[in-house]
Amino acid sequence: MPELHRPYVAKLLPDGVHQAVRPGTAVVRLETTHDRQGVLDGAWWPRSRNITDELPSLVTALTGYLGPVTRVGLDAEAWEGLPTRMTIDDRLVHIDSFPIGDDTVLITRGDRDLFSLLVVPPHTSPDAARAAMAEAVRADTPARAEQILIDTGAGTG
Repeated sequence: MPELHRPYVAKLLPDGVHQAVRPGTAVVRLETTHDRQGVLDGAWWPRSRNITDELPSLVTALTGYLGPVTRVGLDAEAWEGLPTRMTIDDRLVHIDSFPIGDDTVLITRGDRDLFSLLVVPPHTSPDAARAAMAEAVRADTPARAEQILIDTGAGTG
């Protein structure tokens, strides 16, 4: 007998963060709230500060959940070799330099739909990174990226 109503299972909730998070991982909260009232929409733990090495895998992963990514906003001082655009998966992605701090990356899909991700520093210990990423994807967290990194110890070392 075919299953007509399959229960919906939300993906990437905080408990799931503790299972397989490693450098190079992006965790995005998309289904935990319909109104996206949290300060952050997710977290990213890059392996390095070389944006040409790190950004393609992030954009590819996010495209699977968000649809085509058109722009990425980063702090130029936090990244090595920040270009103004990159072709990723045969799509042009514009890269904007903002003084937003090295603890945040802004992702735009379409013309105006903006997502804010915590950036966990590459040198962070796995335990601190998992804690920071779990806090970033909690729907009810009022903390900003910088404070999450301080509170979890991910911004030290």
